[in-house]
Amino acid sequence: MVQHYTAVYTKQGKWYLGWVEELPGVNTQGKTLKEAKENMREALALVLEANKLLSKTALRGARAYRERVAVSV
Repeated sequence: MVQHYTAVYTKQGKWYLGWVEELPGVNTQGKTLKEAKENMREALALVLEANKLLSKTALRGARAYRERVAVSV
């Protein structure tokens, strides 16, 4: 499944900084825009993986209902 997010990049001094608008905590940097974009994909994947693991850990032994949610923005 492909999910889409909005990455924002800005240059500050010699560094490119980036973050994802929809997910707090997904931040990155790079010496080039290309490097920042590569780092962004990795940071986003790691945060999504960590959030899923934290959710599973918090719900261990609990009864829970999962469903996909769609929104139009």
